[in-house]
Amino acid sequence: MRTIAIIGGGFCGTMVAVNLARIAEAPLRIILINSNRPMARGAAYSTRQPEHLLNVLAANMSAFPDHPSHFVDWLQTRSEYVDFPKSTLREMFIPRTIYGDYLCNLLFSYSRQIGDAGRVKIDIVEENAIDILDADEMGPTVILANGDRIVADQILLATGNQAPAPFHGPNETFTHPAYCPDPWSRWENALPDGGNIILLGTGLTMVDIFLSLNARAWKGNIIAISRHGRVPMSHFRFTDRSDDLIDPDDSPSLSVLLQIVKQHCLSMRKVGQNPTITINKLRPHIQRLWKGLSIADKEEFLKNYASQWNVVRHRIPESVHRQLSDAIANGRLRILQGTVVELRPRENGVAVVGLHEGTEFIQEGAYVINCTGPQSRISETADPLLSSLLRSGLARTDPLDLGIDISTKFAVIGQDGTESEFLFAIGPLLKGTLWETTAVPELRVQAFNVAQILAGSSCHSSIQISPQSISEAIEYYI
Repeated sequence: MRTIAIIGGGFCGTMVAVNLARIAEAPLRIILINSNRPMARGAAYSTRQPEHLLNVLAANMSAFPDHPSHFVDWLQTRSEYVDFPKSTLREMFIPRTIYGDYLCNLLFSYSRQIGDAGRVKIDIVEENAIDILDADEMGPTVILANGDRIVADQILLATGNQAPAPFHGPNETFTHPAYCPDPWSRWENALPDGGNIILLGTGLTMVDIFLSLNARAWKGNIIAISRHGRVPMSHFRFTDRSDDLIDPDDSPSLSVLLQIVKQHCLSMRKVGQNPTITINKLRPHIQRLWKGLSIADKEEFLKNYASQWNVVRHRIPESVHRQLSDAIANGRLRILQGTVVELRPRENGVAVVGLHEGTEFIQEGAYVINCTGPQSRISETADPLLSSLLRSGLARTDPLDLGIDISTKFAVIGQDGTESEFLFAIGPLLKGTLWETTAVPELRVQAFNVAQILAGSSCHSSIQISPQSISEAIEYYI
Protein backbone atom coordinates (compact mmCIF):
# COMPACT_ATOMS: atom_id res chain seq x y z
CA MET A 1 0.00 0.00 0.00
CA ARG A 2 1.34 3.42 -0.95
CA THR A 3 1.87 5.96 1.82
CA ILE A 4 1.54 9.74 1.54
CA ALA A 5 2.74 11.92 4.40
CA ILE A 6 1.14 15.37 4.69
CA ILE A 7 2.97 17.83 6.93
CA GLY A 8 0.45 20.36 8.22
CA GLY A 9 -3.06 19.81 9.54
CA GLY A 10 -4.72 23.11 8.62
CA PHE A 11 -7.10 23.74 5.72
CA CYS A 12 -4.69 22.65 2.96
CA GLY A 13 -3.41 19.49 4.59
CA THR A 14 -6.89 18.47 5.72
CA MET A 15 -8.51 19.01 2.34
CA VAL A 16 -5.79 17.20 0.41
CA ALA A 17 -6.34 14.21 2.72
CA VAL A 18 -10.12 14.43 2.30
CA ASN A 19 -9.88 14.74 -1.49
CA LEU A 20 -7.48 11.79 -1.65
CA ALA A 21 -10.08 9.77 0.24
CA ARG A 22 -12.65 10.87 -2.33
CA ILE A 23 -10.75 10.08 -5.51
CA ALA A 24 -8.11 7.42 -4.78
CA GLU A 25 -8.61 4.39 -7.02
CA ALA A 26 -6.30 2.06 -5.08
CA PRO A 27 -5.65 1.41 -1.39
CA LEU A 28 -3.73 4.27 0.17
CA ARG A 29 -2.42 5.23 3.57
CA ILE A 30 -2.29 8.94 4.49
CA ILE A 31 -0.32 10.12 7.51
CA LEU A 32 -1.42 13.62 8.51
CA ILE A 33 1.29 15.22 10.65
CA ASN A 34 -0.01 18.10 12.76
CA SER A 35 1.49 20.29 15.48
CA ASN A 36 0.86 23.45 17.50
CA ARG A 37 -2.75 24.03 16.34
CA PRO A 38 -5.92 21.95 16.72
CA MET A 39 -6.26 19.34 14.00
CA ALA A 40 -8.02 20.58 10.82
CA ARG A 41 -8.54 24.08 12.23
CA GLY A 42 -5.04 25.48 11.81
CA ALA A 43 -4.33 29.02 13.00
CA ALA A 44 -7.19 30.59 11.05
CA TYR A 45 -10.04 28.49 12.46
CA SER A 46 -8.76 27.52 15.90
CA THR A 47 -10.24 30.61 17.53
CA ARG A 48 -13.13 29.94 19.91
CA GLN A 49 -14.32 33.54 19.92
CA PRO A 50 -17.62 34.08 18.07
CA GLU A 51 -16.71 37.67 17.19
CA HIS A 52 -13.97 36.39 14.85
CA LEU A 53 -15.87 36.12 11.56
CA LEU A 54 -14.94 34.74 8.19
CA ASN A 55 -13.89 37.50 5.80
CA VAL A 56 -15.63 35.73 2.91
CA LEU A 57 -19.34 35.10 2.41
CA ALA A 58 -20.60 31.63 3.29
CA ALA A 59 -21.57 31.19 -0.37
CA ASN A 60 -17.89 31.21 -1.35
CA MET A 61 -16.55 29.02 1.48
CA SER A 62 -17.28 25.49 0.33
CA ALA A 63 -14.19 23.33 0.83
CA PHE A 64 -14.96 21.55 -2.44
CA PRO A 65 -14.60 23.39 -5.77
CA ASP A 66 -16.87 20.85 -7.44
CA HIS A 67 -19.63 21.32 -4.82
CA PRO A 68 -19.89 25.11 -4.39
CA SER A 69 -22.91 25.02 -2.03
CA HIS A 70 -21.47 22.37 0.29
CA PHE A 71 -20.68 24.69 3.22
CA VAL A 72 -24.08 26.40 3.11
CA ASP A 73 -25.80 23.01 2.87
CA TRP A 74 -23.80 21.85 5.90
CA LEU A 75 -24.76 24.99 7.85
CA GLN A 76 -28.42 24.09 7.39
CA THR A 77 -27.82 20.89 9.39
CA ARG A 78 -26.84 22.90 12.50
CA SER A 79 -29.53 23.88 14.97
CA GLU A 80 -28.53 27.55 15.13
CA TYR A 81 -28.98 27.98 11.37
CA VAL A 82 -31.84 25.62 10.59
CA ASP A 83 -34.42 28.44 10.47
CA PHE A 84 -32.42 30.64 8.09
CA PRO A 85 -33.40 30.57 4.41
CA LYS A 86 -30.60 29.34 2.21
CA SER A 87 -30.51 32.68 0.41
CA THR A 88 -29.83 34.42 3.73
CA LEU A 89 -27.17 31.93 4.80
CA ARG A 90 -25.30 32.43 1.55
CA GLU A 91 -24.83 36.11 2.35
CA MET A 92 -23.70 35.71 5.96
CA PHE A 93 -20.22 36.01 7.45
CA ILE A 94 -20.06 32.96 9.70
CA PRO A 95 -17.88 32.74 12.85
CA ARG A 96 -14.52 31.16 12.05
CA THR A 97 -14.88 28.68 14.90
CA ILE A 98 -17.90 27.19 13.11
CA TYR A 99 -15.90 26.89 9.90
CA GLY A 100 -13.35 25.00 11.97
CA ASP A 101 -16.16 22.65 13.03
CA TYR A 102 -16.94 22.15 9.33
CA LEU A 103 -13.37 21.13 8.51
CA CYS A 104 -13.19 18.82 11.55
CA ASN A 105 -16.45 17.21 10.47
CA LEU A 106 -15.10 16.56 6.97
CA LEU A 107 -11.89 15.03 8.28
CA PHE A 108 -13.75 12.87 10.80
CA SER A 109 -16.17 11.64 8.15
CA TYR A 110 -13.39 10.53 5.79
CA SER A 111 -10.93 9.24 8.40
CA ARG A 112 -13.40 7.30 10.56
CA GLN A 113 -15.68 5.65 8.03
CA ILE A 114 -18.20 3.25 9.53
CA GLY A 115 -17.11 -0.32 9.00
CA ASP A 116 -13.64 0.80 7.94
CA ALA A 117 -14.54 -0.10 4.37
CA GLY A 118 -12.80 2.79 2.68
CA ARG A 119 -9.84 2.31 0.36
CA VAL A 120 -8.00 5.16 2.09
CA LYS A 121 -6.79 5.03 5.67
CA ILE A 122 -6.01 8.37 7.34
CA ASP A 123 -3.75 8.30 10.40
CA ILE A 124 -3.09 11.44 12.46
CA VAL A 125 0.25 12.09 14.14
CA GLU A 126 0.47 15.02 16.56
CA GLU A 127 4.17 15.98 16.45
CA ASN A 128 6.55 18.48 14.87
CA ALA A 129 8.27 17.47 11.64
CA ILE A 130 11.83 18.82 11.72
CA ASP A 131 13.53 17.29 8.67
CA ILE A 132 13.08 15.20 5.53
CA LEU A 133 15.61 12.72 4.21
CA ASP A 134 15.59 11.60 0.58
CA ALA A 135 18.52 9.18 0.85
CA ASP A 136 17.23 6.94 3.62
CA GLU A 137 17.51 3.27 2.70
CA MET A 138 13.79 2.82 3.26
CA GLY A 139 12.80 5.74 1.02
CA PRO A 140 11.78 9.39 1.62
CA THR A 141 11.57 9.85 5.37
CA VAL A 142 10.05 12.50 7.66
CA ILE A 143 11.98 13.06 10.88
CA LEU A 144 9.85 14.03 13.88
CA ALA A 145 10.94 16.07 16.89
CA ASN A 146 10.48 13.05 19.19
CA GLY A 147 12.92 11.02 17.09
CA ASP A 148 10.33 8.93 15.27
CA ARG A 149 10.59 8.45 11.51
CA ILE A 150 7.81 8.19 8.96
CA VAL A 151 8.66 6.56 5.63
CA ALA A 152 6.44 7.61 2.73
CA ASP A 153 6.29 7.33 -1.04
CA GLN A 154 5.33 11.00 -1.36
CA ILE A 155 5.46 13.94 1.06
CA LEU A 156 3.40 17.13 0.91
CA LEU A 157 4.39 20.38 2.63
CA ALA A 158 1.19 22.06 3.84
CA THR A 159 2.72 24.08 6.66
CA GLY A 160 0.59 27.20 6.15
CA ASN A 161 1.63 30.73 7.04
CA GLN A 162 4.92 31.46 8.75
CA ALA A 163 5.04 32.95 12.24
CA PRO A 164 5.52 36.74 12.38
CA ALA A 165 9.07 38.00 11.97
CA PRO A 166 10.66 38.83 15.33
CA PHE A 167 11.35 42.36 16.52
CA HIS A 168 14.67 43.32 18.01
CA GLY A 169 15.69 45.05 21.19
CA PRO A 170 18.86 47.11 21.57
CA ASN A 171 21.08 44.05 21.05
CA GLU A 172 19.07 40.93 20.18
CA THR A 173 15.64 39.45 19.48
CA PHE A 174 13.28 41.13 21.92
CA THR A 175 11.62 39.18 24.73
CA HIS A 176 9.66 40.63 27.64
CA PRO A 177 6.71 39.61 29.85
CA ALA A 178 4.73 42.52 28.39
CA TYR A 179 5.44 41.54 24.76
CA CYS A 180 3.59 38.86 22.77
CA PRO A 181 5.50 37.75 19.63
CA ASP A 182 2.70 35.42 18.48
CA PRO A 183 -0.83 36.87 18.36
CA TRP A 184 -2.33 33.36 18.28
CA SER A 185 -0.82 32.36 21.61
CA ARG A 186 -2.71 32.68 24.90
CA TRP A 187 -1.93 36.33 25.61
CA GLU A 188 -5.23 37.26 27.27
CA ASN A 189 -4.15 36.29 30.81
CA ALA A 190 -1.10 38.56 30.58
CA LEU A 191 -3.14 41.69 29.86
CA PRO A 192 -2.86 44.61 32.27
CA ASP A 193 -6.08 46.08 33.66
CA GLY A 194 -5.66 49.31 31.73
CA GLY A 195 -3.16 51.61 30.04
CA ASN A 196 -2.14 51.40 26.39
CA ILE A 197 -1.94 48.24 24.35
CA ILE A 198 0.21 48.66 21.26
CA LEU A 199 -0.49 46.47 18.23
CA LEU A 200 2.35 46.26 15.72
CA GLY A 201 0.51 46.11 12.41
CA THR A 202 -2.84 47.42 11.16
CA GLY A 203 -4.10 44.49 9.05
CA LEU A 204 -6.46 41.60 9.65
CA THR A 205 -4.58 40.30 12.69
CA MET A 206 -4.86 43.69 14.35
CA VAL A 207 -8.61 43.59 13.70
CA ASP A 208 -8.88 40.18 15.41
CA ILE A 209 -7.04 41.42 18.51
CA PHE A 210 -9.18 44.55 18.57
CA LEU A 211 -12.35 42.43 18.46
CA SER A 212 -11.05 40.21 21.26
CA LEU A 213 -10.33 43.23 23.45
CA ASN A 214 -13.82 44.59 22.76
CA ALA A 215 -15.41 41.26 23.68
CA ARG A 216 -13.51 41.27 26.97
CA ALA A 217 -14.72 44.84 27.65
CA TRP A 218 -11.10 45.83 28.15
CA LYS A 219 -11.03 49.43 29.39
CA GLY A 220 -7.69 50.75 28.11
CA ASN A 221 -6.72 52.38 24.84
CA ILE A 222 -5.31 50.72 21.73
CA ILE A 223 -2.55 52.08 19.49
CA ALA A 224 -1.89 50.32 16.17
CA ILE A 225 1.26 51.12 14.19
CA SER A 226 2.23 50.22 10.63
CA ARG A 227 4.42 51.61 7.85
CA HIS A 228 1.43 52.71 5.78
CA GLY A 229 -1.08 53.42 8.55
CA ARG A 230 -3.96 51.83 6.62
CA VAL A 231 -6.70 49.63 8.07
CA PRO A 232 -8.70 46.98 6.15
CA MET A 233 -11.62 48.22 4.08
CA SER A 234 -15.20 47.04 4.37
CA HIS A 235 -16.92 44.60 2.04
CA PHE A 236 -19.74 46.11 0.00
CA ARG A 237 -22.59 44.90 -2.13
CA PHE A 238 -22.51 45.36 -5.86
CA THR A 239 -23.78 43.90 -9.11
CA ASP A 240 -21.53 44.20 -12.13
CA ARG A 241 -22.34 42.54 -15.44
CA SER A 242 -19.73 44.28 -17.59
CA ASP A 243 -17.04 42.46 -19.53
CA ASP A 244 -13.81 41.28 -17.92
CA LEU A 245 -11.01 43.79 -17.61
CA ILE A 246 -8.38 41.43 -18.97
CA ASP A 247 -8.48 39.21 -22.03
CA PRO A 248 -7.89 35.63 -20.86
CA ASP A 249 -5.02 35.34 -23.36
CA ASP A 250 -3.27 38.57 -22.36
CA SER A 251 -0.26 38.79 -20.03
CA PRO A 252 0.25 42.56 -19.65
CA SER A 253 3.26 44.14 -17.96
CA LEU A 254 2.81 45.86 -14.61
CA SER A 255 2.73 49.32 -16.21
CA VAL A 256 0.01 48.26 -18.66
CA LEU A 257 -1.93 46.53 -15.88
CA LEU A 258 -1.75 49.63 -13.69
CA GLN A 259 -3.09 51.75 -16.54
CA ILE A 260 -5.99 49.33 -17.09
CA VAL A 261 -6.85 49.43 -13.38
CA LYS A 262 -6.67 53.23 -13.20
CA GLN A 263 -8.91 53.64 -16.23
CA HIS A 264 -11.48 51.22 -14.87
CA CYS A 265 -11.46 52.90 -11.46
CA LEU A 266 -12.13 56.22 -13.18
CA SER A 267 -15.02 54.67 -15.12
CA MET A 268 -16.50 53.29 -11.91
CA ARG A 269 -16.35 56.70 -10.23
CA LYS A 270 -18.07 58.35 -13.19
CA VAL A 271 -21.10 56.07 -12.83
CA GLY A 272 -21.18 56.34 -9.03
CA GLN A 273 -19.76 52.86 -8.37
CA ASN A 274 -17.11 51.88 -5.86
CA PRO A 275 -13.83 51.83 -7.84
CA THR A 276 -12.50 48.85 -5.91
CA ILE A 277 -14.91 46.68 -7.91
CA THR A 278 -11.92 46.62 -10.23
CA ILE A 279 -10.05 44.32 -7.86
CA ASN A 280 -13.00 41.93 -7.79
CA LYS A 281 -12.90 41.72 -11.55
CA LEU A 282 -9.20 40.92 -11.47
CA ARG A 283 -9.61 38.16 -8.87
CA PRO A 284 -10.14 35.21 -11.26
CA HIS A 285 -7.02 36.16 -13.23
CA ILE A 286 -4.56 37.08 -10.46
CA GLN A 287 -2.49 33.89 -10.44
CA ARG A 288 -2.12 33.91 -14.23
CA LEU A 289 -1.29 37.63 -14.34
CA TRP A 290 1.26 37.27 -11.54
CA LYS A 291 3.04 34.41 -13.27
CA GLY A 292 3.19 36.50 -16.45
CA LEU A 293 5.00 39.43 -14.81
CA SER A 294 8.77 39.79 -14.98
CA ILE A 295 10.81 39.56 -11.79
CA ALA A 296 11.46 43.30 -12.04
CA ASP A 297 7.71 44.00 -12.28
CA LYS A 298 6.99 41.77 -9.30
CA GLU A 299 9.66 43.50 -7.23
CA GLU A 300 8.24 46.91 -8.16
CA PHE A 301 4.76 45.75 -7.16
CA LEU A 302 5.99 44.50 -3.81
CA LYS A 303 7.84 47.74 -3.13
CA ASN A 304 5.26 50.28 -4.27
CA TYR A 305 1.81 48.68 -4.46
CA ALA A 306 1.54 45.58 -2.24
CA SER A 307 0.37 47.44 0.88
CA GLN A 308 -2.41 49.18 -1.06
CA TRP A 309 -3.37 45.88 -2.66
CA ASN A 310 -3.65 44.15 0.71
CA VAL A 311 -5.90 46.86 2.14
CA VAL A 312 -8.28 46.69 -0.83
CA ARG A 313 -8.09 42.94 -1.37
CA HIS A 314 -8.31 41.65 2.23
CA ARG A 315 -11.55 43.19 3.44
CA ILE A 316 -13.63 42.74 6.57
CA PRO A 317 -17.41 42.40 7.13
CA GLU A 318 -19.36 45.65 7.35
CA SER A 319 -20.35 45.00 10.97
CA VAL A 320 -16.69 44.61 11.97
CA HIS A 321 -15.67 47.70 10.03
CA ARG A 322 -18.29 49.75 11.89
CA GLN A 323 -16.81 48.70 15.23
CA LEU A 324 -13.35 49.64 14.03
CA SER A 325 -14.52 53.00 12.68
CA ASP A 326 -16.40 53.84 15.88
CA ALA A 327 -13.33 53.06 17.99
CA ILE A 328 -11.17 55.31 15.80
CA ALA A 329 -13.77 58.09 15.92
CA ASN A 330 -14.05 58.06 19.71
CA GLY A 331 -10.30 57.86 20.22
CA ARG A 332 -10.17 54.41 21.78
CA LEU A 333 -8.18 53.16 18.79
CA ARG A 334 -5.39 55.30 17.34
CA ILE A 335 -3.73 54.43 14.03
CA LEU A 336 -0.14 55.63 13.67
CA GLN A 337 2.04 55.57 10.58
CA GLY A 338 5.67 54.70 11.06
CA THR A 339 8.36 52.04 10.80
CA VAL A 340 9.12 50.22 14.05
CA VAL A 341 12.89 50.27 14.63
CA GLU A 342 13.20 48.45 17.93
CA LEU A 343 11.48 47.56 21.19
CA ARG A 344 12.88 48.61 24.57
CA PRO A 345 12.06 47.20 27.99
CA ARG A 346 10.39 49.44 30.56
CA GLU A 347 9.60 48.80 34.20
CA ASN A 348 5.86 48.77 33.53
CA GLY A 349 5.76 47.67 29.91
CA VAL A 350 7.50 48.15 26.58
CA ALA A 351 8.59 51.18 24.59
CA VAL A 352 8.13 51.03 20.81
CA VAL A 353 10.71 53.09 18.93
CA GLY A 354 9.78 54.06 15.39
CA LEU A 355 10.49 56.43 12.53
CA HIS A 356 8.02 58.56 10.60
CA GLU A 357 9.34 60.68 7.74
CA GLY A 358 12.78 60.59 9.30
CA THR A 359 11.66 61.64 12.76
CA GLU A 360 11.98 59.26 15.69
CA PHE A 361 8.98 58.64 17.94
CA ILE A 362 8.47 56.54 21.07
CA GLN A 363 5.20 55.03 22.20
CA GLU A 364 4.92 53.50 25.67
CA GLY A 365 2.71 50.46 26.07
CA ALA A 366 1.65 48.41 29.06
CA TYR A 367 1.48 45.48 26.62
CA VAL A 368 2.62 45.01 23.00
CA ILE A 369 1.42 42.39 20.50
CA ASN A 370 3.10 41.55 17.19
CA CYS A 371 0.34 41.71 14.56
CA THR A 372 2.58 42.17 11.51
CA GLY A 373 1.43 38.99 9.79
CA PRO A 374 3.50 36.10 8.43
CA GLN A 375 7.25 36.32 7.98
CA SER A 376 7.69 37.57 4.41
CA ARG A 377 11.18 36.20 3.66
CA ILE A 378 11.26 32.42 3.57
CA SER A 379 15.07 32.40 3.82
CA GLU A 380 14.69 33.86 7.32
CA THR A 381 12.12 31.32 8.48
CA ALA A 382 12.19 30.12 12.06
CA ASP A 383 10.54 26.83 11.06
CA PRO A 384 13.10 24.04 11.65
CA LEU A 385 11.71 21.90 8.84
CA LEU A 386 11.83 24.60 6.17
CA SER A 387 15.25 25.77 7.38
CA SER A 388 16.55 22.21 7.08
CA LEU A 389 15.13 21.75 3.58
CA LEU A 390 16.76 24.97 2.38
CA ARG A 391 20.09 24.05 3.96
CA SER A 392 20.11 20.54 2.52
CA GLY A 393 19.14 21.74 -0.95
CA LEU A 394 15.94 19.68 -1.14
CA ALA A 395 14.16 23.01 -1.58
CA ARG A 396 15.13 26.49 -2.70
CA THR A 397 13.51 29.87 -2.32
CA ASP A 398 11.50 31.31 -5.18
CA PRO A 399 13.16 34.26 -6.99
CA LEU A 400 11.37 36.75 -4.69
CA ASP A 401 12.14 34.87 -1.46
CA LEU A 402 8.42 34.88 -0.61
CA GLY A 403 8.17 31.09 -0.49
CA ILE A 404 9.70 27.95 -1.95
CA ASP A 405 10.12 27.25 -5.65
CA ILE A 406 7.77 24.73 -7.26
CA SER A 407 6.95 23.33 -10.69
CA THR A 408 3.61 23.62 -12.45
CA LYS A 409 2.73 20.25 -10.87
CA PHE A 410 3.41 21.51 -7.31
CA ALA A 411 6.69 19.54 -7.11
CA VAL A 412 9.33 21.22 -4.96
CA ILE A 413 12.40 22.37 -6.93
CA GLY A 414 15.74 21.71 -5.29
CA GLN A 415 18.83 23.88 -5.14
CA ASP A 416 20.16 22.17 -8.28
CA GLY A 417 17.03 23.14 -10.26
CA THR A 418 15.66 19.60 -10.35
CA GLU A 419 11.99 18.85 -9.64
CA SER A 420 11.56 16.45 -6.74
CA GLU A 421 9.98 13.11 -7.50
CA PHE A 422 8.49 12.78 -4.03
CA LEU A 423 8.24 16.23 -2.36
CA PHE A 424 5.35 18.60 -3.10
CA ALA A 425 4.01 21.85 -1.62
CA ILE A 426 0.74 23.74 -1.32
CA GLY A 427 -0.73 26.92 0.17
CA PRO A 428 1.03 30.07 1.40
CA LEU A 429 4.43 28.50 0.68
CA LEU A 430 3.64 29.21 -2.98
CA LYS A 431 3.11 32.97 -2.58
CA GLY A 432 6.07 33.95 -4.73
CA THR A 433 4.84 31.70 -7.54
CA LEU A 434 1.09 32.40 -7.40
CA TRP A 435 0.71 35.50 -5.15
CA GLU A 436 -2.98 34.72 -4.52
CA THR A 437 -2.68 31.58 -2.38
CA THR A 438 -4.14 32.24 1.06
CA ALA A 439 -7.94 32.27 0.67
CA VAL A 440 -10.32 29.31 0.51
CA PRO A 441 -11.62 30.01 -3.04
CA GLU A 442 -8.08 29.41 -4.36
CA LEU A 443 -6.83 26.90 -1.80
CA ARG A 444 -9.72 24.47 -2.34
CA VAL A 445 -8.77 24.24 -6.03
CA GLN A 446 -5.13 23.67 -5.12
CA ALA A 447 -6.12 20.98 -2.62
CA PHE A 448 -8.19 19.12 -5.21
CA ASN A 449 -5.54 19.36 -7.93
CA VAL A 450 -2.70 18.32 -5.61
CA ALA A 451 -4.77 15.34 -4.46
CA GLN A 452 -5.16 14.30 -8.10
CA ILE A 453 -1.42 14.53 -8.66
CA LEU A 454 -0.60 12.54 -5.53
CA ALA A 455 -3.24 9.90 -6.28
CA GLY A 456 -2.17 9.60 -9.89
CA SER A 457 -5.86 9.73 -10.79
CA SER A 458 -6.79 10.04 -14.46
CA CYS A 459 -10.54 9.80 -14.15
CA HIS A 460 -11.09 13.18 -12.49
CA SER A 461 -10.45 16.26 -14.61
CA SER A 462 -8.75 19.28 -13.02
CA ILE A 463 -11.14 21.86 -11.59
CA GLN A 464 -10.44 25.55 -12.02
CA ILE A 465 -12.16 28.68 -10.70
CA SER A 466 -14.48 29.90 -13.42
CA PRO A 467 -14.47 33.66 -14.13
CA GLN A 468 -18.00 33.25 -15.45
CA SER A 469 -19.27 31.73 -12.21
CA ILE A 470 -17.83 34.67 -10.30
CA SER A 471 -19.27 37.34 -12.58
CA GLU A 472 -22.69 35.67 -12.45
CA ALA A 473 -22.87 35.92 -8.66
CA ILE A 474 -25.37 38.46 -7.34
CA GLU A 475 -22.53 39.90 -5.33
CA TYR A 476 -18.94 38.84 -4.88
CA TYR A 477 -16.99 39.78 -1.81
CA ILE A 478 -13.23 40.00 -2.13
